[in-house]
Amino acid sequence: MAQHETTMHRRAMMMAGAAMVVGACSRSSSPLKPTPLAAPSLPPGKLASVPATVRSDSAPKTFSTVNPGLLRKALASLDRHGDRIKQRDRIAIVDFSASSSDMRMHFLDVVDGKASRQLVAHGSGSDPHHTGFVDRFSNAFNSNASSEGAFLTQDYYVGKHGRSQRLVGLDATNSNALDRAVVVHSAWYANEEMIPAHGKLGRSQGCFAVGENKLDDVFSFLGKGRMIFAART
Repeated sequence: MAQHETTMHRRAMMMAGAAMVVGACSRSSSPLKPTPLAAPSLPPGKLASVPATVRSDSAPKTFSTVNPGLLRKALASLDRHGDRIKQRDRIAIVDFSASSSDMRMHFLDVVDGKASRQLVAHGSGSDPHHTGFVDRFSNAFNSNASSEGAFLTQDYYVGKHGRSQRLVGLDATNSNALDRAVVVHSAWYANEEMIPAHGKLGRSQGCFAVGENKLDDVFSFLGKGRMIFAART
């Protein structure tokens, strides 16, 4: 009975509270064994050569879903932070110019040219009126806002939102990401059914919140030591 009541309560929150900000991005010391990658990583020598050979004007056609200007920025960032981003075969790009109703989190395999995308929520501090669009970024503590720039995926842990992954901000615009606990986690307000019901996703407190049934896909694709690049065009 308790489990049933909990489920009903959550569904009620989904339908009545899409405008709510649900759950703080929080840290935890409870370790989590990383999800295995879907495919083995390439030899380091090959990985290191990838950014130099992939440009937005010569990128595979499957990357055409990403705004060309944003793709150029992401690849330039990958090259600029090459000494810290050891795994360079796969990257994620979040286009915060798009609405939260759009599949704006792009996953690019720069080795074999494959691409996919999915929904991702932004922070309430970036969208105070809950329009579905990012109005501003912030690197400040307690801003509840999304930050722009390059993020390095780090270790996994179990926190307030269950399985999560820490991120390190590599730019001045997101340098507080780790201490702000801006992480990747799943949330009910980032599930696909929010779109037909409300026309947009709910908002996080600055984290990259994805659908509850999409977290394994994100973890499997990125693993540790890869880049998430977030910006607007």
